[in-house]
Amino acid sequence: MKDLNYLPIDDYGIIGNMRSAGLVGLNGSIDWFCFPHFDSPSIFAKILDHRKGGYFSIRPITEFKSKQFYWPETNVLITRYRTSEGIVEVSDYMPVGPKIKDEDDYRIVRRVRGINGQVKMQMECLPAFNYARDTHTLEISGERATFISASASMDLQSTIPLEQNGRMAAKEFTVGQDDSEVFILRKSLEGVKSDRSIDVKQVEENMHDTILYWRNWISKSTYKGRWRETVHRSALILKLLTFEPTGAIVAAVTCSLPEGIGGERNWDYRYTWIRDAAFTVYAFLRLGFTQEATAFMNWVGDRLAECTKDEPLQIMYGIDGRHELEEVELDHLEGYMESSPVRIGNGAYNQLQLDIYGELMDSVYLFNKHVNPLSFRGWKLVTKIVNWVVENWRMQDEGIWEVRSGKQDFVYSKLMCWVALDRGIRLSHKSSLPADLNLWVATRDEIYLEIMEKGWSEERQAFIQYYGSSSLDASNLMMPLVFFIAPTDPMMIKTLDATLRSPEKGGLVTNSHVYRYNAEESPDGLDGHEGTFNICTFWLVETLTRAGKSDPAKLEEARLMFEQMLGYSNHLGIYSEEIGIGGEALGNTPQAFTHLALISAAFNLDRTLG
Repeated sequence: MKDLNYLPIDDYGIIGNMRSAGLVGLNGSIDWFCFPHFDSPSIFAKILDHRKGGYFSIRPITEFKSKQFYWPETNVLITRYRTSEGIVEVSDYMPVGPKIKDEDDYRIVRRVRGINGQVKMQMECLPAFNYARDTHTLEISGERATFISASASMDLQSTIPLEQNGRMAAKEFTVGQDDSEVFILRKSLEGVKSDRSIDVKQVEENMHDTILYWRNWISKSTYKGRWRETVHRSALILKLLTFEPTGAIVAAVTCSLPEGIGGERNWDYRYTWIRDAAFTVYAFLRLGFTQEATAFMNWVGDRLAECTKDEPLQIMYGIDGRHELEEVELDHLEGYMESSPVRIGNGAYNQLQLDIYGELMDSVYLFNKHVNPLSFRGWKLVTKIVNWVVENWRMQDEGIWEVRSGKQDFVYSKLMCWVALDRGIRLSHKSSLPADLNLWVATRDEIYLEIMEKGWSEERQAFIQYYGSSSLDASNLMMPLVFFIAPTDPMMIKTLDATLRSPEKGGLVTNSHVYRYNAEESPDGLDGHEGTFNICTFWLVETLTRAGKSDPAKLEEARLMFEQMLGYSNHLGIYSEEIGIGGEALGNTPQAFTHLALISAAFNLDRTLG
């Protein structure tokens, strides 16, 4: 189904400053931007409602073809327009670096540059504050437009005089060869009038500083293997998803982009999941980025220290550490391609998901190994986690996929409880740290035996989704990746073989793309369908890679699957959460889960290929 009012999800690039981010379409329109932070109310949300959402567009007036690419090794986005009149490039970025001190410095910079010919351009800026719930007034004075609403006010500055069209600032202008015009969107400063003009020299310096920042950052990568450019693009995207003031990492920068067009599987991902962020730390450490890992570990330590409840952690938090993320439906927005409801907040924040402790403890273990040994305070927090798992691992939970159909004994949740205990035991042994090791070891072994007995289906000849189920779950591909079971163990090989079958034959794989689970066999409490889940495809690649150490055919299959999957990113190397039946991107974007799994799969596949 195609709706010409909406760009495909994979027609967008991302710009950001580790505080917030914007999506820039191939048509030159910024259709998503929250200010000043990832989880702040939107300023532009055309991607969720083409009539009401608001946008900021710069494009040729005449027919054009466009191409997007990043300035090499940066997050500075270039959109190149080709017309019968000539060629124009728009450079979009948000300044970063030591000169950016606070919210007053956060801004979007759009530099329009003529390459050749004389091209007539059109600029339109129409914000829709507070998810298009607040109206605004517009004041224009020469080269400055001020949008004023009850919730926020923004300035649009330009190198050319602006015009008013209702509540929109607009301007038609012509760009010749080597001509440049600049547009800057930033917070409106109270009491600062029209004398706040653009310093073109300063803009050029800021762009140079931003390019230098990104190049210096990515140059610290220790990855030298195959697919290096792809791996580095994923790392640059993950860096954009970090919230620098606190060290938190968001799952994605968008909300309510659908997992199925027209369906209800629309969620807000602008928060920090312990699971996603812990996996991201693993990816950063694989590439040698220890600063980001340290910042997140400090953030998690603060969450553990402030917790007064019996359970050590929630599954997710706000990027500022807040605990409540009330889920609200925005009925006035139609949703992307009429996929409703549009949701902000996320009601899953108060779910029980036992797996987060395993993922976190695995990251703590790697952090201790590759960055800094645990402090005494850190070890106390670790023992708090492990002791809680000892007492509570038998509970049913909602699982990694946050089902809304009720709690179960999910095999993956039990697996990650095993990981939490195993890594705690290893840390204690490695550093001679005090712990009730007899209890920890006994509990770890009990979990192991229970999974092997109750998590295995003789009927399916595979590990299954939850105890008593007969359905497969792609999360069980993680078993050999966390060293629970050997990748060549017959039980794992049979699980791998069962998973690799098509859904029509009881499996989860369609032309190398992997579904999380079969929603027909195992209802999740939601209507509608979803696409294949990108992280699961990269998990399958890594599982095949490990099995391929003793089976060359599986290693070759892993490589082919990985390289095929690279062809399903968008034109900039960006992945959203899922892939639809027609190969289109679905779900929130860019998705941290997908990019971190790509990095891990590339790292291990490259190492195994030698």
